[in-house]
Amino acid sequence: MSYRVELSPAAAKQLRKLDAPARRRVRAAIDLLAQTPRPPGAKKLVGGDGEWRVRNGSYRIIYEIADDVLLVLVLTVGHRREIYRRR
Repeated sequence: MSYRVELSPAAAKQLRKLDAPARRRVRAAIDLLAQTPRPPGAKKLVGGDGEWRVRNGSYRIIYEIADDVLLVLVLTVGHRREIYRRR
């Protein structure tokens, strides 16, 4: 069973701003979320509304999972020093 992965407009913009090697690594991690939306390193964010985060080097991917419609919605992508300030 495969999930559909969608990027929010903000996440798509943040992904475009990354340099090419980082963009490839983060994009690969996002693509893997379609097969396993809760990989072993994923953590549910404390105090959130059901958001999850996965680490990819110095970058973080914050996303929501809708199990009833098999959807992973990527909310934000960014460097670890900046990603939590926006939340």
